[in-house]
Amino acid sequence: MPFIDSRVSVKTTPEQRKELKERLGQAIALIPGKSESWLMIDLADEQEMYFKGIGDEPTAFIGVNVFGDSDPGAFQKMTAEVTKIYNEVLGIAPDRMYIRYMASRDWGWNGNNF
Repeated sequence: MPFIDSRVSVKTTPEQRKELKERLGQAIALIPGKSESWLMIDLADEQEMYFKGIGDEPTAFIGVNVFGDSDPGAFQKMTAEVTKIYNEVLGIAPDRMYIRYMASRDWGWNGNNF
């Protein structure tokens, strides 16, 4: 039950959003037991964002939320891949993005909790 919450300061095209969705769908498999078949993604663009006091450079905040326990090694691999994806697709420099991970066993779906 992964959820990727993506907020970027740049405007995205439908083609870029499709590529992000596809590449994030592949990348989520870097976390053991996760796959695109349960992945939910929020792609919010044109967000007014400031980082280090600067608001006129492309910036991203990506939250990766997973059901289960933390896996620092897998999260490190995911960070490298997500950074690459956002840099290649949207031109956001690696030093202008944060990626946050949250792992929890408290998830609900279809009227019940897992």
